[in-house]
Amino acid sequence: MTPVAHTPITPKLVDTLYLEAMTLADEARSYFDREGAADRGKLDPVARVAFSCESLKVTTRLMHVVSWLLVQKAVQAGELSELDAQAPERRLGRASDSDDPVRLAFLPSRSREIIDRSRDLYDRVARLDNQIITEPAADAEPAGARALLDRLRSSL
Repeated sequence: MTPVAHTPITPKLVDTLYLEAMTLADEARSYFDREGAADRGKLDPVARVAFSCESLKVTTRLMHVVSWLLVQKAVQAGELSELDAQAPERRLGRASDSDDPVRLAFLPSRSREIIDRSRDLYDRVARLDNQIITEPAADAEPAGARALLDRLRSSL
């Protein structure tokens, strides 16, 4: 059986999410690289490490989202089949879901806002990625145990 992917993902949704991801990535880079430097300098050493770790997590989340959206754009442009887009390396990458609320509470409010927005965007895209349904094609030949059972039935 050859699976065929069916997705509820429209070009408008992909474009909207892509714009949101790129805008947030630019905001995060601007904050963590420039404006956040002053905020980071006011933190104690442990909180400074947490700040740096969280900035890396934000970047990772956003790059996973952007990569996944680019795959969806390739599918919509006909450059990649929906089935090929379901390969594990083209699915949404895993992002760290371990957050310490106590540690996050000590971070500056602007950094917490960016962290929350990146988490929200990642979660929305993860729900879309999980909605991709694989169904057998109508004209596909059965494979594996199903094929053996069908051959047995036809020989009786």
